[in-house]
Amino acid sequence: MQIANVDMAAAWDVEAPGWIEYEDAYARSSLDLWSLFLTGVELNANDRVLDLGCGTGVKTRAMAQSLPQGSIVAIDLSPEMATHAQQGAARAGLTNIEFVAGDAQVYPFGEDVFDLAVSSFGSMFYMDPVAAFGNVRCALRPGGRLALLTWRALAENEWLIAFRNAMAVGRDLPVPPSDAPGPFGLADPGHVRRVLSEAGFSNIVLDPLDAELDFGADAAAAYAYVSAMGVTRGLTAELDDVSRLRALQSLRETLKAHETPNGVRMSSATWRITAERA
Repeated sequence: MQIANVDMAAAWDVEAPGWIEYEDAYARSSLDLWSLFLTGVELNANDRVLDLGCGTGVKTRAMAQSLPQGSIVAIDLSPEMATHAQQGAARAGLTNIEFVAGDAQVYPFGEDVFDLAVSSFGSMFYMDPVAAFGNVRCALRPGGRLALLTWRALAENEWLIAFRNAMAVGRDLPVPPSDAPGPFGLADPGHVRRVLSEAGFSNIVLDPLDAELDFGADAAAAYAYVSAMGVTRGLTAELDDVSRLRALQSLRETLKAHETPNGVRMSSATWRITAERA
């Protein structure tokens, strides 16, 4: 398997067990957001779809059910997650999905294959985004469509600000860059337009989407999920034992403060990025 994003592949190898264990929680947390995203994505019954960064395949399986005459090739850097996703599709009786482990920046998809390339938070991590999206463009048929769900800037995302504030424990945490591989790698509109234009896309549109994330039925359920997230491990990794306990207790209190009758909910800010193969 050819890998260009070596560091990201290693990171997702570490993340994979947690994503699999909390598959349902991850899916539930962004359900409203995913539904909002799909309102602006044309999904035809016979489309051939490329799913970039499919993770455990929950959203892939949902899309496959809307493609009775179509099909999906879903790719993820993590072999463990791709295997888990394929097993989930088999259990669901879905025969129109193929899950592959690989790096979308260099994977040989073939030319003029797909009608639509879609990604839910899986497209912000490419070391060379122009090369990656150029590879995706070649895999799309002429006039093929691209639809990406990505985070907007950190300052606009209440949920992540709340988590960072809770676990800072006196530290001045750096702001992740908006033009480098990472969660906010496609947060800056100018950067997005430049990358996609250079990769050969046109009609580039960024629609802001605002929706609440659901972290669990109550604070206890939310803590079980959030405390296992990569962002929590990252924010507490360099703390000593006493400081880590303080940070996690602060996180518990933050989740408790956001309890509602409909669960622990916080607002998020994302882009729906759409474009066409030029």
